[in-house]
Amino acid sequence: MLILLPPSETKRDGGVGAPLDLELLSHPSLTSVRREVIDAVLTLSADRDAAVRALKLGPKQAGEVDRNRAILTSPTMSALERYTGVLYDALAPQTLAPEALGFAASTVAVQSALLGLVGAADLIPAYRLSFDSRLSLERGVPSLKRRWAPTSGAVLEERDGLILDLRSEGYTALGPIPRRRGAHYVRVLARDESGDVRALNHFNKQAKGLLTRALVEAGIDFATTADLLDWAATERYELAEAADGSGDLELVVPEVAGSPGRLMAVLRSDAA
Repeated sequence: MLILLPPSETKRDGGVGAPLDLELLSHPSLTSVRREVIDAVLTLSADRDAAVRALKLGPKQAGEVDRNRAILTSPTMSALERYTGVLYDALAPQTLAPEALGFAASTVAVQSALLGLVGAADLIPAYRLSFDSRLSLERGVPSLKRRWAPTSGAVLEERDGLILDLRSEGYTALGPIPRRRGAHYVRVLARDESGDVRALNHFNKQAKGLLTRALVEAGIDFATTADLLDWAATERYELAEAADGSGDLELVVPEVAGSPGRLMAVLRSDAA
């Protein structure tokens, strides 16, 4: 099983790991593109004003350019610890048991705009780059999508077994999942008190973080979609294949006083 997460725009500073070593990252077939993107980011960052414009940074965010200048020399930490924000706050990797962290290391990957697909335990630096960032103000420079989609897509195409894609659309485009049985994009929906179901917007990321935590704590390497859905039903999670034939999975969560609240209240259908 492979669980795909988006990165976050915000990241923790610091770390205790040695500087970035591309040879130690998961998916070594991405190494050459990783070097190209890093070189482009370092070149861009040499001109602070150009970098601020290309990365669409505000006046108080110019320090992000310094982060990018130090990509190859700054300390590292695991990808799950590096990223912050709503999804990763809900996942709360710092509170996972060692067994769950070990399971996450083999089943969770993050779609980084800088490094492509990285494993949950891969040691990475702090940086600033989004799926739609420009690597140069000059015309004709390949976009991140053009650089990553073929290579990251090939990695996922070669992956057997169940794939759960919890990434946002922008990051899904950097590494499309294969169109086959067992590879699913996960939609999060909310059911209100009247029973109506709609897209869950504000708390979408939180629900995905909570689902990821539930899966890594369960520690089950589901071989098929049926196995996953059987587990979900047993655990009273409302997870099912979409009726529109898209192959997507739909996670329906109850609205609890306008907030998803704690894990049981968000994910389990009997908690509404």
